[in-house]
Amino acid sequence: MPQEPSTANQLESIHFVTGRLAESAVREIVDELSKRHGFAYTIDVLPITVAALMTPKWLMRHIAIPHQTTRVLLPGYLAEHLDEIRGSIDLLKPALRVECGPKDVRDLPTLFGNRRYRSNDYGQYQIEIIAEINYAPRLQRRTLLAEAKRLVSQGANRIDLGCEPAVRWSQVAEAVKAITDLGIAVSIDSFDPWEVEQAVRAGATLVLSVNSTNRQQALDWGVEVVAIPDDPTDFQSSMVQTAEYLLDHKVPFRLDPILEPIGCGFARSLGRYLQTRELFPDAAMMMGIGNITELTDSDSAPINTLLLGFCAELQIHSVLTTQVIAWAQSSVQECDLARRLVEYAVRHKVPPKHLEERLVMLRDTTSIHPSPSTLDALAEQIKDNNYRIAIDGQQIHLMSAGVHLRGTDPFEIMQELLKLPESRNVDPSHAFYLGFELSKALTALTLNKRYEQDEALRWGLHTRPEKHHRLARKRASQEPDQ
Repeated sequence: MPQEPSTANQLESIHFVTGRLAESAVREIVDELSKRHGFAYTIDVLPITVAALMTPKWLMRHIAIPHQTTRVLLPGYLAEHLDEIRGSIDLLKPALRVECGPKDVRDLPTLFGNRRYRSNDYGQYQIEIIAEINYAPRLQRRTLLAEAKRLVSQGANRIDLGCEPAVRWSQVAEAVKAITDLGIAVSIDSFDPWEVEQAVRAGATLVLSVNSTNRQQALDWGVEVVAIPDDPTDFQSSMVQTAEYLLDHKVPFRLDPILEPIGCGFARSLGRYLQTRELFPDAAMMMGIGNITELTDSDSAPINTLLLGFCAELQIHSVLTTQVIAWAQSSVQECDLARRLVEYAVRHKVPPKHLEERLVMLRDTTSIHPSPSTLDALAEQIKDNNYRIAIDGQQIHLMSAGVHLRGTDPFEIMQELLKLPESRNVDPSHAFYLGFELSKALTALTLNKRYEQDEALRWGLHTRPEKHHRLARKRASQEPDQ
């Protein structure tokens, strides 16, 4: 039966629906939320072990909605049936607000203002991603085209063909034409005037890069170029002169004062981008970010996000990136997500927080764990021989009827389990499954990530969906009350 309503603010009374195994967690979280947000509530614990087994018909036979209810919150697994359920409830209580919560009860706080609103313009961007293929002349044509298509599928807007200094690429024109024939924009990265001329004739529309040594040849290419300093330390004398030369001759250009690695002038190089924007308030600019992502022992995603945030604020509308080193091999995807995130933040003048979960990979956006007391209560309720695995932030819990093991070493937990008479139902395949899930739980424990049995750990854009092996999605209408 539903619990009596709390004495909180009566303006809203929320009726939470759950199954038996989640009852303790729901009570703990809802009680805290009601105190924080000031609503009344009732909790309807239906006669079924797992909420995921509910169906609309079964739900309507068992739900009991108190008269004071203003909002019904159903388990997230019923989301695909929400319209049908709303129609049935509307016959009983017209105009009642009926919603589905998250599948995981730990996500309930996100329904009460703990997630930032994201308007419909999220996803717009101005920053062009130029993805460089290093040592392009060394690649076979088939490999080169496959890599170009792969980078574009990950978010690149343009492919930059990186040539080899002092080694002329005789087939550069054929390579450029093959890529542009795929509808992909191409830039050529070379200081060899012959290579550049061949590339632009074949369809390249941007040249990296131009300084005092080759700016005169740029007059004949008829395409946009990237102006850089002869030496980053004297950018005002060399890059500014090159920019003025190109302006005088009506050659379109982007300015790149060169980002330098940490320890080699990184802070000063950021300052040069600020100075360049002051000197040329309306000029197009580019930043080559690989000098940081490729040359820093750190995951690339947060670095890319920070650098693109700098670009968004400074109206730098193109970045050149590579993804060669092991820790930066998803840089294009990261930049694609980051440019949308940071430009939304800049446009709306809000921090880029709780807006893009796919950029949070090593950790999680939230790390809420059930308390040890909640897991103790759960273990006491289990009457079947199925094993449940959970973490409380400090330990792994393995639970079944009459079994509640705790620890931080999956091997030790399994050894303890196999000593118990209750372990007679653990055959080899079951043992493999438990070992797999315990290892996932240990990973979550180590990184303070969230763990939910039979669900993939969340690795942001690298998350791999998993099939459900523990919980057969049987329809509750075919199951007796459990």
